[in-house]
Amino acid sequence: MKPSERTGRLGVGIIGAGRVGPVLGAALAGAGHAIVGVSAISEQSRERADAMLPGVPVLTIPELVERSELVVLAVPSRELASLIAGLAETGTWQMGQLVLHTAPEFGIDIFAPARAAGVIPLAVHPAMSFTGTSVDIARLAGTYFAVTAPGAVLPIGQALVVEMGGEPVVVAEADRAAYAEAIETATTFSTAIVDQAAGLLAGIGIEAPGRLLAPLVRSSVENALARTGGVVPE
Repeated sequence: MKPSERTGRLGVGIIGAGRVGPVLGAALAGAGHAIVGVSAISEQSRERADAMLPGVPVLTIPELVERSELVVLAVPSRELASLIAGLAETGTWQMGQLVLHTAPEFGIDIFAPARAAGVIPLAVHPAMSFTGTSVDIARLAGTYFAVTAPGAVLPIGQALVVEMGGEPVVVAEADRAAYAEAIETATTFSTAIVDQAAGLLAGIGIEAPGRLLAPLVRSSVENALARTGGVVPE
């Protein structure tokens, strides 16, 4: 079967039990895919995996890759290249296996060592700030996911996004760096501004400053988005 003709339920392995991996795993499970396992090292990551993916076994990375038709690499960007290369050096990747990473700044070129082993690469980044809890599942609905993939398998990446409740948007390999900069700018500045404003309000004795700021920040952001063709205020 050609990759573009792949249908039905996939056995999915989640590498990385930070805030993103277990949430995407839960979303894929909700779409009918089977989560075969998750990698989790720290006690905190194990607790998160257990909360978001109850009953899913914690496996080693080689075990996950061996058992999975789709491998989700939800690891910090700085670890991605060495992880992909290391699994290639040990001959762990499997021919025809779907491998998806969630790093915003990388497309599919980073998969070069794995592609030599015959994997099918997908770069899929959800443009959302994650808490690592069940709250994120609802937030995925309508969230845009940047998808970069070879033309023949682009529909697979787009279909996976739709199954998770998101909206796929194609980002070219050459544009991933600019995309990542936009995501970092929006995330960093919005967080810093809210923290600074909350600190000023707390400094003058206002309790729970977040409650005061919430309507202001939401309306300001919605107005700004409306000017760029985004959310239209009611």
